Amino acid sequence: MSGSNGAENSQERTLSRIGRKPIPIPSGVDVQIEFDGVTVKGPRGTLVQKYHPEVKVSVSDGQVLVERLSERKFHHALHGLTRSLISNAITGVTDGYTKTLELMGVGYRVQEAGDGIILNVGYSHPVEIHPEEGVTMEVEGNNRVHVRGIDKQKVGSLAAKVRKVRPPNAYKEKGIRYQGEILRFKPGKAAARKA
Repeated sequence: MSGSNGAENSQERTLSRIGRKPIPIPSGVDVQIEFDGVTVKGPRGTLVQKYHPEVKVSVSDGQVLVERLSERKFHHALHGLTRSLISNAITGVTDGYTKTLELMGVGYRVQEAGDGIILNVGYSHPVEIHPEEGVTMEVEGNNRVHVRGIDKQKVGSLAAKVRKVRPPNAYKEKGIRYQGEILRFKPGKAAARKA
């Protein structure tokens, strides 16, 4: 029991340490605090980030400060989460987010189709994917897709949707993977027998 309590306390300390860290507001970014959300305007657009009413958010001396209302575990968790979400919104309107996916496999290719893409990844039919508002898709060559946007959650969600069309095959080294994703390929039964 004492071991699990120690782990929980360590996690709470980590969350509260993240939460207590002020978020600097870059030049050209405007942050407005409202009752249940923060509106962040920057060079790349505007984001509204909602937050739980049991967390206090304020702006002071060019920084966003997030405070919790008590030492309860629930408030510790909200503290770190809220700070991370607001920080992500500020990064999004300043620099934006990009997720790049790569197609692996003979004959696998991707092409642009209007605002979306068409994937040919070994099925009897091509798969068409269109982005939601606020996210764009850009094709590089015939085997790479860049998903871009200011909302980290939307960019990650669309990239995951593209990858899910044909996840990497552990045996055949085929599929769609994130750029830089480390995959552990397995030898097939025939290769294992030869070894």
